[in-house]
Amino acid sequence: MNAGFNGLNPAQRQAAEHNFGPLLILAGAGTGKTRVVTTRIAGMLYNGIPASQILAVTFTNKAAVEMRERVDSMVENNMAEDVMLCTFHSLCVRILRTCIERLGYKKNFSIFTQSDQMGIIKQILVRKAGKDENIDAFMIQSQISNAKNTGTPVSEDENSLISDVYRTYQKELKAFNAVDFDDLILLAVKALRENDDIRESWQKRFRFVMVDEFQDTNNLQMELLQLVVNKEHNICVVGDDDQSIYGWRGADITNILDFERFFPNPTVVKLEENYRSVNRVLRLANSVIRHNIDRREKTLWSSQGEGDKIKIASMPDAQTEAEYVVTEIMEKRHLDNRKWEDFAILFRTNTQSRVMEEQLREHEVPYRVIGGQSFYEKREIKDLLSYLSLMVNPDDDVSLLRIVNTPPRGIGKGTIESATQYSIKAEQSIFEAFQDEEFLSTCSTRARNALDGFVELVHTFADTANTKTGNYATMTEDLIREIEYEDFLKRSCKTADEANSRRKNVADLVESMYAHTQKKKRGLRRFLDSCALMQDKDKEKEQGDEVSLITMHASKGLEFPVCHLIGMEEGILPHSRSIEEGTKDEERRLLYVGITRAKEQLTITWCHSRKKWGDKVPCMPSTFFNEMDKNECEETSYEEIAEEPVNEDYAANFFQEMKAMLSQ
Repeated sequence: MNAGFNGLNPAQRQAAEHNFGPLLILAGAGTGKTRVVTTRIAGMLYNGIPASQILAVTFTNKAAVEMRERVDSMVENNMAEDVMLCTFHSLCVRILRTCIERLGYKKNFSIFTQSDQMGIIKQILVRKAGKDENIDAFMIQSQISNAKNTGTPVSEDENSLISDVYRTYQKELKAFNAVDFDDLILLAVKALRENDDIRESWQKRFRFVMVDEFQDTNNLQMELLQLVVNKEHNICVVGDDDQSIYGWRGADITNILDFERFFPNPTVVKLEENYRSVNRVLRLANSVIRHNIDRREKTLWSSQGEGDKIKIASMPDAQTEAEYVVTEIMEKRHLDNRKWEDFAILFRTNTQSRVMEEQLREHEVPYRVIGGQSFYEKREIKDLLSYLSLMVNPDDDVSLLRIVNTPPRGIGKGTIESATQYSIKAEQSIFEAFQDEEFLSTCSTRARNALDGFVELVHTFADTANTKTGNYATMTEDLIREIEYEDFLKRSCKTADEANSRRKNVADLVESMYAHTQKKKRGLRRFLDSCALMQDKDKEKEQGDEVSLITMHASKGLEFPVCHLIGMEEGILPHSRSIEEGTKDEERRLLYVGITRAKEQLTITWCHSRKKWGDKVPCMPSTFFNEMDKNECEETSYEEIAEEPVNEDYAANFFQEMKAMLSQ
């Protein structure tokens, strides 16, 4: 078995060889934690610890499968077959299958998925609030989930609608002999806490417990661990407080910061040798994160060499920022003979992706969006594009069905279904059916009036939409006001932040339309064609030789040779909400995660101004710049970059490729 420890550095080996008593492995970014965890499990098996006594808990099924495959490859003859490698939820299912009768359920309980939950909640809302009430069932489900995970009431007012829905929802779940995903952990904790024999049985079964990504655990998961781990305290947790970036969804960083409070006198091993990045990147990350007061001290270093200085570039606006980033990616690809997949563009908020997507598409650079929704797939953008498509082509049934009752205008599902069936028999579009006297005679007066209003709305805007010289950007603004779309967004969003974000997306769409007209790509049809190409891009395969457009939250665990971190302005990173709520430490950890994604080269950009609601708004550079070690950076501006001569090698390569492409 000694071969399994070959190649481990001293800290990794110490962690892998530790079997008894509490162990906290502080695994910095890129320090090889997965190798340590799997080697540790393999070592325990070779040291004679029965596989059935080992429990390793992860957060995702994918991580559990990968860990199982790694362990299996390190041991002989199915030695690891009885090791339980699972997620928190699957562990709780196993616990509840043995004892849920104690909690008033039958043993053959069902587990409801989110779609099952939504179905029940929608039915309850109809009964409690009526069909015409526009209440977001997803928002209700989210609040119920939060209440279960935090142990707080869903509302301080027991007589409120949501409190009533919550109580009814739980009664109906019980009547179905079903639980949801949040109940799995909640009920498992309850069973273990209230029944000594159940708790002792599981503590006896698992003498050795391991937890991955420990910094992401919430209070309920921490209580579950305390109940499962026996008096020997053979628990090993692996995590990095510097990468705790999910506080907004319940993760409690104090679980890792105060680990000694839960499991006394632990051995603490720091993994600080990074196998991913060059030292300049790591020193920059270290210089930022050390400004967080509540953290466990660690300093990343690497044997990967020094690397280039980090480039910090100021840009006049978001459009110029996007042009610069895409141009630099194209240049680096040619000069350094890289693949597109070597590059990543990281951003704090989803709204930042639109301008980048447009530039990538314009330069025919293949890309994929990770961890966020493409701008053109957002609900509000698809709604408005469907309206515009219908104005240009009233026979577009798909677009009509999407927006015929968005916002609600009194056209019921029954009427729409009848019109659809009628149009099929009459071999006409649904919009034509809406104007067909034979069909209209079958409708109630209320439904007929609603259909007439919708038809009139389409006709009102169709003339401008189908005129090449018509200002379709102004027309779209008029349409948004006419249908009161922004009020509809406000009513249908869970939070004010979400409503503002969606309103900003609408404003960005209109702004891109104005920009489209200025480029002399006249006509709404041409604009819709370009948007359709954008949406078609989103349906392409996720894997391939493509630039990654990625939110910083979704970038955790990933790595790229060349990274561009955009929008480093006060109010974006750190986010304005974090400044108001006093959670700037988590924003600093998010920046740390973003920086440490870069293996070889990193460029950080910020803008002097951005457009907000159509107006140019001045921006300030992020205060995080003040915390960066200036010795690791070179600062420049767009003006300085523009004065630099064109690289002759790049120009020659570029024109040779163009020539070859044209000859084909």
